[in-house]
Amino acid sequence: MSESAEKHREAAPEKVRSAVLTISDTRTPETDTGGNIIVELLREAGHEVYLREIVRDEARAIEEVLTAFLADADVDAIITTGGTGISARDTTYEVMNRLIHKKLDGFGELFRMLSYEEIGAAAMLSRAVAGSTTTAAGAKFLACLPGSTNAVRLAMEKLLVPEMPHVVFELRKHHHRTEAT
Repeated sequence: MSESAEKHREAAPEKVRSAVLTISDTRTPETDTGGNIIVELLREAGHEVYLREIVRDEARAIEEVLTAFLADADVDAIITTGGTGISARDTTYEVMNRLIHKKLDGFGELFRMLSYEEIGAAAMLSRAVAGSTTTAAGAKFLACLPGSTNAVRLAMEKLLVPEMPHVVFELRKHHHRTEAT
């Protein structure tokens, strides 16, 4: 790791306040395994799960919940699970693409590379995406994960838990600078 990346990681917030959204027509709070893994791994890493919801896989409903999460000044990051495939019911990717201002292409690329090592060519069916957006409530990080519990665990352990504090630090730094001018 470069010296500057190391310094940024040291300056990153210890606690990221996250909102978790499960997108599913069938999951309930009792059967939301993907959402449970996100919550468990965030808490283990010392982060706070501030909001959590389950919503049907319908674009308008997804957008309503995400818009409310984005409007909350206490939310640093939003992680979704579900609705990233290519079936007609999968609309999360389209909604996220409308909301994300700056896409982190490397997230999807790395996720699919890591996923390929586990499941082979089927990894290309995932439309996992991440990026940032800036609202009146501040700059937010968004990550959109598949519904598969194995995929959620992979993305959380290998990508989000290690790097999310650094991403949030960068977003806060930029937002405060633009606010001050």
